[in-house]
Amino acid sequence: MSATTSSRIPIVSYLALEPSPHLVANQCAACGARFFDRRNACAKCFATEFVPVDVETEGVLTSFTIVAFAAPGVPVPFVAGIIKCGQTSVRANVINCDPTPDAVKLGMKVRLATYSLGVDDDGVEAVGFGFEPAQ
Repeated sequence: MSATTSSRIPIVSYLALEPSPHLVANQCAACGARFFDRRNACAKCFATEFVPVDVETEGVLTSFTIVAFAAPGVPVPFVAGIIKCGQTSVRANVINCDPTPDAVKLGMKVRLATYSLGVDDDGVEAVGFGFEPAQ
């Protein structure tokens, strides 16, 4: 890899970066429940077959808390939320927004956003995600 060429890798397996950033859930083939990461069985119906489905990139903030205390090294305050993206509930931080009750509201429309977590010595960039207000 040359110095001008870099690659990007998602911080979690269910974040797809191409063709445009989106999340991919595992949907139970029997009941339609959706989960992130690997599953041996569905927590709703105990079936064992899943199909990958793309999650909508826009949603509505259905619950949130403003986190004031965190592990050492984690900047506070930040907003942790639950976003309803179509049929999928996503737990993620609300980013690119003041972490105040005046700026964050239940029912606010948000959209998926990615950001750099850093680049290693080989030029590989780790990419994280959150949801930002949809203007």
